[in-house]
Amino acid sequence: MKRILTLLPATAVCLAFVSGLAYSIWQIAITTTSVDLPGLLGENLDQSGVENPVTAVLLNFRSYDTLLEIGVLVIAGIAGISVARTSSLEDPELRTSDTLLYALQRWLIPLMLLLAGYLLWAGSDRPGGAFQAGAVLAASGVLMRLGGIPMDFLRPGIMLRLGLSLGFAVFLLVAVTSALHGGEFLAYPPELAKTLIVVIETVLTLSIAMVLLALFVSAPVNNAEEPEEGGSG
Repeated sequence: MKRILTLLPATAVCLAFVSGLAYSIWQIAITTTSVDLPGLLGENLDQSGVENPVTAVLLNFRSYDTLLEIGVLVIAGIAGISVARTSSLEDPELRTSDTLLYALQRWLIPLMLLLAGYLLWAGSDRPGGAFQAGAVLAASGVLMRLGGIPMDFLRPGIMLRLGLSLGFAVFLLVAVTSALHGGEFLAYPPELAKTLIVVIETVLTLSIAMVLLALFVSAPVNNAEEPEEGGSG
């Protein structure tokens, strides 16, 4: 009974939050008029600074959402590093001396780095962008990590903090600067839109790759031996 009473405040808060969220969604549904979003996007695509409608939405028209998503990723990366053992960051147990893996690295890693660069550059007018390029770049780092290639920037220090937060910091700096110069928050000047988007996507690629790689490195390794088949667990 006492346990139930201690859970009542948290339950009440959750119910109030869910009720408020449901009410907000209902109000949006009954008050929002029908809008031709694809047509509206096509009419304003020239002002976005890029030719790819997805990139235009993510980094211009709805860049506020993307900024918050990057913030969540940075928090996840910092949390993962914070709970990881220092030894897992500096001397991981996943390293291997497999000669086949080492041989594959010599071919795959340069190709993956080129692919990441292409995806980053292609994002302005075709499928691609910072998230895709960052994922490929992180996969390159995972392959290097498994092969035992030293990665000093993953050790706790200024390089790790800078890598995790650089993309979000630059994104936020552009947002604040645009607001201070008489515009709106994350409203780019039309003549600088493409340049700013390219800069933001470049640093976001590095930070996204760093966050994903940090989460991989900080993930706990289960050292428990698997029970033999037929044996008792």
